[in-house]
Amino acid sequence: MTFVLDPRLAADTHKLGDLALSEVLLMDNALLPWFILVPHVSETELFQLDETQRQQLFDETTALSAFVSNAFPVDKLNVAAIGNVVAQLHVHVVGRRRNDFAWPDVVWGRPEREAYLATTVAGIQARLATEFGSRFKIPGGEEV
Repeated sequence: MTFVLDPRLAADTHKLGDLALSEVLLMDNALLPWFILVPHVSETELFQLDETQRQQLFDETTALSAFVSNAFPVDKLNVAAIGNVVAQLHVHVVGRRRNDFAWPDVVWGRPEREAYLATTVAGIQARLATEFGSRFKIPGGEEV
């Protein structure tokens, strides 16, 4: 299977790198630390993954959640695989603050947006690389 990222996800995010199963994306909205894991699979639902893939995705989601919780000032994490607009299986990991623009409601579908500066994206990518070490491969095939 050749992995192709859904064009809507590609248009709305920055690719930060890859873990064993998933591509790691950053939503281009600096108002929130909003990451997306996109497993390199053709299945569109969590239950369709085999046990090994499910466990790997759970491990990656847990590790990314811990990173967001430790690296950003957040009060709560929202973790979800919804897929109503983009059918490609993907998991949102969103750091929330009680004073953010959508609290306590959901963040998806909201118009509030502030694009990231390229230097900020590079800094977040470097922090992920430090956190995940050799498990994290940056675009271009480099291992960090």
